[in-house]
Amino acid sequence: MSDKVLLDYGSGGKASQRLIGELFLKNFDNPELRRMNDGAVLSVTGKIAVSTDTFTVDPIFFPGGDIGRLSVHGTVNDVSMMGATPKYLTCGFVIEEGLEMETLERVVSSMGAAARAAGVWIVTGDTKVVPRGAADKLFINTTGIGEVIVDPAPAGDRAAPGDAIIITGSMGDHGLAILSTRQGLAFETPVLSDCASLNGPIGALLRGLPDVHVLRDPTRGGLATTLNEIALASNVSCELDEDLIPVRPEVRGGCSLLGLDPLYLANEGKFICIVPGTDADKALKILRADPLCAGAVRIGTVEALDKPGAHGRVVLKTGLGGKRLLGMLEGEQLPRIC
Repeated sequence: MSDKVLLDYGSGGKASQRLIGELFLKNFDNPELRRMNDGAVLSVTGKIAVSTDTFTVDPIFFPGGDIGRLSVHGTVNDVSMMGATPKYLTCGFVIEEGLEMETLERVVSSMGAAARAAGVWIVTGDTKVVPRGAADKLFINTTGIGEVIVDPAPAGDRAAPGDAIIITGSMGDHGLAILSTRQGLAFETPVLSDCASLNGPIGALLRGLPDVHVLRDPTRGGLATTLNEIALASNVSCELDEDLIPVRPEVRGGCSLLGLDPLYLANEGKFICIVPGTDADKALKILRADPLCAGAVRIGTVEALDKPGAHGRVVLKTGLGGKRLLGMLEGEQLPRIC
């Protein structure tokens, strides 16, 4: 193959076949993909969960991850949040002509390793090469399919008064890691993305505690925006204690310097778990048994709205003892973070 991506690689001819065989099949190899069909025949029992996402992160390599790993982790996590075990992924690549082949190889290798670690097969895909300037290096779309393992499945409209609100670790790591790399900022303590597949701890939680009301990963818009979406869908008030929300000192310091709020920064390896209050301790014990969720903590409680006709809201009790409303993110705080 050439040392750069050529338009020929998206033509569907011999160059495309070389790219598929020498790069994609080599890194994604599994019995279904090896059949080299235009699609895949999958074995799934019962209800399925499906999610799709497109990744355009800039830069494509960042501390703690890259666009390939992120494209696997992000979709695996979205399927997992639906109370399902992820099993299969499809992937589509939009590649800018002239991209260094070494760069593409690094991304695809990382993507294959992430899929194997998560226990999912990449079963089919597509590659398009566009002329220089028509895209920025590389975009990846992934669709995930999983088997739903609980009924009823967790959903954003199932939060109920008395529920406990749990997060599985510190907030804002991914968003600040992307921003600091993009802007060439160096902090005394490096900030790494928390990019990870969460199907392991989520599976353990659902097996040990089937009545999980809500699972969500606070990606774009961060914790505050995601909880607002849940509060609106369930028509409840999410009451949080600021002192209980974990934020790494280096992230807090970086946000202070840049005028950002870590509660609105993206995370790619943490999730929100809302369970009946009586099950909170059990949920925390299960989550903390997994290294990815060792920092799990209860940060608040779901309350009923105090006025008829009121809309769902998120209320933060500050460290000074006051309260303030956390609204949804307005505009784009940090574009192209995933």
